[in-house]
Amino acid sequence: METTKEENIVPKPEEKPEEAPVKKGFNIKILLFGLPLFVVQLAAVYFITANILLPKIQTHSTSVQSDSVNTDQAQTKKDSVKNIELGKFVYVVDDLIINPAGTDGKRLLLSSIGFDLADEKFQQELKSKEVLVKDAIISVMGSKNMTQLGNSLYRDTLRIQITDRIKKLIPNVEIGNVYFSKYILQ
Repeated sequence: METTKEENIVPKPEEKPEEAPVKKGFNIKILLFGLPLFVVQLAAVYFITANILLPKIQTHSTSVQSDSVNTDQAQTKKDSVKNIELGKFVYVVDDLIINPAGTDGKRLLLSSIGFDLADEKFQQELKSKEVLVKDAIISVMGSKNMTQLGNSLYRDTLRIQITDRIKKLIPNVEIGNVYFSKYILQ
């Protein structure tokens, strides 16, 4: 009997390459590539938020709030201010500490406010009702959030709202202008 070549080849048992043991532990590649990539992404998100999104949000909120101010009230204020000699009688409320809305007491506003008045009798009236004046200022400014209080354009709206609140409480006082001599957000 003739043997063929195919039969003479005895199959060898298959050799399996030895598997390297799986390392469990810290991979240095994560540190070398992952951490710098994370820092770059974090910087990109900060840049986009600070330089692109926040100015758009502040511009949008300012335009909405300025539209809500009644133009008739602004016109009557301008007419009444013309008759007042500026700076002659100023009533000052010093160092009010206010907690802005939504800060849970973690942020503060320190403010001093001056009211330009037409006559000394108005100044005496505000002095005699100092508690009402302080309460009006604190309630108006305490109802605003940090975005509103941090926006310098919004201070004109605050002036109008404070004046309106005081006129509701003390109707016989004519207030010309409202001045912020201190305005510190912390």
